[in-house]
This record gives sequence, C-alpha cells and structure tokens, in this order.
Amino acid sequence: MRHKIDGRKLGRPSGPRRLMYRSMITDFLRHEKIVTTEAKAKEIKGMAEKMITLGKKGDIAARRRAAMTITDKDVVSKLFETIGPKFANRPGGYTRLIKLGPRVGDGAPMNKLEMVE
Repeated sequence: MRHKIDGRKLGRPSGPRRLMYRSMITDFLRHEKIVTTEAKAKEIKGMAEKMITLGKKGDIAARRRAAMTITDKDVVSKLFETIGPKFANRPGGYTRLIKLGPRVGDGAPMNKLEMVE
C-alpha cells in the first residue's frame, strides 16, 4: 500500500521525471500557461507556485535556488523582474487548473495550467 507516499511516477525513472518537471516549469513560467495531462499539471502546480514565491522574495539566495530548477537564465530574470512583483500582494494561489476534456489520441484527461490575473 502507498500510505504517506506523495508524488506521481508517471511511468518514468526518477532522473528523466525530474528533468521533465524542470522543463515543464520553465515553459510554464516562460509562456505563463501550459496545456498538459491532468497528472502532470497537478504535479508541477505546487513546484511552480514555490518558484513564484521565490520570485516574490527577490534576494540572491532565492535567485540561486530558482536557478537550480529553471533551465533558462532569461526565464529566471523574468521570474524575478516581472512575475514576482506582479504577485507581491497575493499570499498564495498563483495558478489555476482548467479542465479541457479528453485528448483525441488516447483519451487522457487534459488540463490547462495558467497564472491567475
């Protein structure tokens, strides 16, 4: 039984799964929205919100911690210069999930993850 074990495996070994999460978070912060399966969207939502919280802090330690996850330096600067200040007065809940229905090819439930406002 999987009691008290969080996270989804998504049919991948841990290394490729972490790399997929990093690239999805980078793309989400770059475009401020992403369309993906429901399981992947639910998994990266919390990680993306933690990155936005780091962007709100704005100090050098937060910038270095964000750079460990985000794979593009331009996206890191966008996070700290535009996205972080945009949510400065918001205590949390920076993202929302919108259900889109099943994917045509295999019927996987699709979601759109986007930033609030």
